[in-house]
Amino acid sequence: MNATSTDASPTFASLGLAEPLARAVADMGYTALTPIQAQAIPVVLQGRDVMGAAQTGTGKTAAFALPLLQRLLRHANTSTSPARHPVRALVLLPTRELADQVAQQIKLYARHTPLRCAVVFGGVDMKPQVEELRKGVEILVATPGRLLDHLEARSVVLNQVEYVVLDEADRMLDIGFLPDLQRILGYLPQQRTTLLFSATFSPEIKRLAASYLQNPVVIEVARPNTTAATVEQRFVRVEEEDKRAALKALLRQHGIQQAFVFVNSKLGCARLARALQRDGLQVAALHGDKSQDERLKALDAFKQGQVQLLVCTDVAARGLDIKDVPAVFNVDVPFNAEDYVHRIGRTGRAGACGLALTFVTGRDARQLAEIEKLIGRRIEVEPLELPQERHARAARSPEGPRAVGRTDRPTSAVAAERSGTQRPGAAADPLLDAPYEPALPPDVKPQWEQAPKAAAPKGLSAYIRPKRKVAALLRAPTAPAVTSPAVAPADTVAG
Repeated sequence: MNATSTDASPTFASLGLAEPLARAVADMGYTALTPIQAQAIPVVLQGRDVMGAAQTGTGKTAAFALPLLQRLLRHANTSTSPARHPVRALVLLPTRELADQVAQQIKLYARHTPLRCAVVFGGVDMKPQVEELRKGVEILVATPGRLLDHLEARSVVLNQVEYVVLDEADRMLDIGFLPDLQRILGYLPQQRTTLLFSATFSPEIKRLAASYLQNPVVIEVARPNTTAATVEQRFVRVEEEDKRAALKALLRQHGIQQAFVFVNSKLGCARLARALQRDGLQVAALHGDKSQDERLKALDAFKQGQVQLLVCTDVAARGLDIKDVPAVFNVDVPFNAEDYVHRIGRTGRAGACGLALTFVTGRDARQLAEIEKLIGRRIEVEPLELPQERHARAARSPEGPRAVGRTDRPTSAVAAERSGTQRPGAAADPLLDAPYEPALPPDVKPQWEQAPKAAAPKGLSAYIRPKRKVAALLRAPTAPAVTSPAVAPADTVAG
């Protein structure tokens, strides 16, 4: 079943939410519904399975969290007994940062209700999570790997789950969570409501939905894999060694005070962050080798405006909702075209305008073709004029522009000046600065070529050295020992 329109008014007031939820929504300043919220919330309130696709940054969290909280209010109670607070809704997400963000949003929606929400993810100690789970929670937000750890430790029970949400399901499949998802879904009751939300609908996602959803309502508020219309996309031609200079030049040119900077590798992320820090910029790095505490601190500093650039890998490409980020820089073109859609979705959120700049080298033709096919439009790569570092060095040189890169001096003198071993203007060494002169005339061969080559043995190549004969002293075998004391050993008898 497909849903392409809804009779609901595009405001939260028309949804008929319970007073505690309506008050929380008003406290957060929500008024108008986004398309995915307008279509999904009424369907989830009816208890139907949903398969929803929407552009990233369009409010999918509220689309499933608010109707779930509405339906769970009948279980709300203030009892201190953990048995009165079993897990009734499970939300699975691919990354730690996204799990923590979704949990914080759900807690804000439920803050005027007795419903409890907890989050569990890897990279941190399990003991605090176990203690919180044992107190009882109605909504559990988790990453698949850490949830399996808790299931094996018997610190959580899922036999009373009524609702399960698979958010960013395509990303979970991309990073290999399908076996974990199948194991987790095996712990859940057969009678449940399943909600699957994703920014893209791949064939694998459709097979997953066919296996675990029952007659779902398919909601697509935009063409799959499209980019937000509020994001201006530009592609610039940059040489690999000029990417850092291009990044700094574009930051100055557009007056950008804060931005995401995406690279493809953890090592490249760390190196770029250190280089930008040496240039005097406020930078934090975010990649998979960082501890969870470091990753959360980097995100918090970026949200608070203490960090100008967040240099990150695709671990930050999905779902992170940080408002008012004006730009995204793709220093490396992503290997997967779908990751491009998610990367640039970090800007232009909630209707704001954003800028996405991608650096293109001569090796990125295949990735660009895949992105063109995915987003359905032709990519025009612009040339980028960078300030000449040659002129900058000339301005700093004591000898003026002619001192930088001139070719009227011996190479050794230039190298000595650059390495700091010779001061500009110092007396030149005639021996070191003299041009190269061959020691032998051109018609005379070196000594090793003049020596006649020994004749090779018959049947061997002249380039194979024959085996050298070496003298060896071999020991004669020792006679067996005689046990009779009357007979002397053979090697003691005089010859």
